[in-house]
Amino acid sequence: MHYLAEAATEAYEAARATVARFVGADPRGVVFTKNATEALNLLAYSLARRSLGPGDILLSTQMEHHANLVPWQLVQPDAGFELRHVPVRPGGTLDLDAFEAVVATGRVRLFTVTGASNVVGTINPVRELAARVRAANPEAVVVVDGAQLVPQVPTDLLDLGADFLVFTGHKLYGPTGIGVLAGRPELLEAMPPFLGGGEMIANVTLEGATFNEVPYKFEAGTPMIAEAVGLAAAIDYVNGIGMGAVRAHEVALLGAAIPALEAVDGVTVHGPHDPAARCAVVSFSVEGLHPHDIGTIMDREGVAVRAGHHCAKPLVRALGSAATTRASFAVYNTLDEVDALVAALAATRRFFDR
Repeated sequence: MHYLAEAATEAYEAARATVARFVGADPRGVVFTKNATEALNLLAYSLARRSLGPGDILLSTQMEHHANLVPWQLVQPDAGFELRHVPVRPGGTLDLDAFEAVVATGRVRLFTVTGASNVVGTINPVRELAARVRAANPEAVVVVDGAQLVPQVPTDLLDLGADFLVFTGHKLYGPTGIGVLAGRPELLEAMPPFLGGGEMIANVTLEGATFNEVPYKFEAGTPMIAEAVGLAAAIDYVNGIGMGAVRAHEVALLGAAIPALEAVDGVTVHGPHDPAARCAVVSFSVEGLHPHDIGTIMDREGVAVRAGHHCAKPLVRALGSAATTRASFAVYNTLDEVDALVAALAATRRFFDR
């Protein structure tokens, strides 16, 4: 009960309110986590493990980051539900016929999908998918992995038709070590705690405990005070630019990058070619070259790209590869830097052609 403690608490709760406004959520439904991965694990253990059972289907997709695959796999043996996955078409979009076939069973109790792929960039029609799932089973819960979507596209939890939305701070120009689970407070209230300890309790005896109200029930221990305040500052930053302007800028960069990359000999760009249909990541392959070699030489040219499976092995395998090279764009990138990316790739091609 002193000034500094009160000031820190006020800043922390103000950050929660900022996050809630940014994604159209109730502040009582905004839980701070270490990252989006922890948020999905929270849902796996406190929701799927307790609420799903034999006869139920947990539907995901082949497009997901490992963070939206592994947590569900870990709890599936205990809960006994069936795991199904929507396959990806060659162009990097979901097979909607396969999706409809599973949904039509009426057994999908939880549908979890990425808002935008971190590999092929595809922006999924989450609103339409959620509506179809609920039409077949009104009790179904919809979870959206918004790690790529939220920093790039104006995102509203209710407008998406989602029950839960997760995202992470570092992709939104904020600090590492902070993530968000935004959800419907009434669903969170019905879920048991994920982590136990201080702050998440109402009362403790040697025999047991009662738990705090949401969202504090899910925030055990010393909170990420500095990280949450930093995330709120990052949100203020992008709000100052305007999320519409952020999106327009990144679409313009994609519109320049995709055809320019494909003009380099032997390059294949994965995913939709319409910039408006994807987020600002571009994964590509170069015939005869390994992505790690590409990344190494491009780094020497002063261009940072990521090479590997991007924590999405099932999707990369579906592309017919073990790894790709990926360039990511943000609000601070320029068209000149797109030119530098393409020039570095061309230089890499020449290096290995010698």
